[in-house]
Amino acid sequence: MSKITNDTFLKAARGEMVNHTPVWFMRQAGRSQPEYRKLKEKYSLFEITHHPEICAYVTRLPVEQYNVDAAILYKDIMSPLPALGVEVDIKSGIGPVIDNPIRSLSDVEKLGEITPEEDIPYILETIKILTKEQLSVPLIGFAGAPFTMASYMIEGGPSKNYHLTKSFMHAEPKAWFALMDKLTEMTIRYVKAQIKAGASAIQIFDSWVGALNVQDYRIFIKPMMERIFNELKTEGVPLIMFGVGASHLALEWHDLPINVVGLDWRLSITEAKKMGMTKTLQGNLDPSLLTSPWPVIEERAKAIIDEGIAHRGHIFNLGHGVFPTVKPETLKKLTAFVHEYSAVKREKTLHK
Repeated sequence: MSKITNDTFLKAARGEMVNHTPVWFMRQAGRSQPEYRKLKEKYSLFEITHHPEICAYVTRLPVEQYNVDAAILYKDIMSPLPALGVEVDIKSGIGPVIDNPIRSLSDVEKLGEITPEEDIPYILETIKILTKEQLSVPLIGFAGAPFTMASYMIEGGPSKNYHLTKSFMHAEPKAWFALMDKLTEMTIRYVKAQIKAGASAIQIFDSWVGALNVQDYRIFIKPMMERIFNELKTEGVPLIMFGVGASHLALEWHDLPINVVGLDWRLSITEAKKMGMTKTLQGNLDPSLLTSPWPVIEERAKAIIDEGIAHRGHIFNLGHGVFPTVKPETLKKLTAFVHEYSAVKREKTLHK
């Protein structure tokens, strides 16, 4: 039976005192790791997630290699959609592609519901393997938020402008809110199943919601997010919200019943604090810097750690995910630096 021996991430997420700043990296599992690339020669992403032992290996690998303070389950935000009757194909160089996009209320009404134990048992089994046998750090489960999931379902794949999604939202409000209800219920069921299986924390990715302005967010999205988090907070695990290019929505997220607000690199921790944000903040090194010379990375990491300590609630992460050309040794070195530098800095701060 595995037991969490390093709970620094959980303490920081709950706003408790820690000896060092915890660190994990979005997309730390896969992509940049040679062991993962070797697996991908044989298996697709979905095939890996359908093999719990292999998926558990990919999930725990960065914990073993980098000494990060949390693992994040290896899977894709699209994983629950087939249960609703949405066929998804992850195409290399493109991303998720859906051949039967949503175009009307009747399309929404045809969508099914997820029964996690029947529809995604392999994901739940992966969580059980990791949390009962393999991990000594918390496991983060996750799901895509309704807007981001809807954007793929309406656009038929990735988009740069989300014209179809936003037009559908305004022109077909009845269909939009019906779709939001479906995806909200799916998210709640999916995440609760992950927690029941053993996930210690949850991150909700609303990756593309930054395409909306504040007014539209409040009308078309926020009520669903409030429902999701109000349902999930009863589970007693830390809840994290994250999106890209959504700094203008940071205060809207801060209002939600969550523990942690994830920031991308566009909004600094100091700026967020000045805005009145008091919850634990997660982030926010620009991942592009990971291919820069080490002194550049170190300088920026120091500044982020300093801001996080001054804020009194910080989890070090990237402002988006690790990309394939990042060297694993860079992530290992950065993790060690965050631990060592923040421990010394926090000690000095305590004795001021």
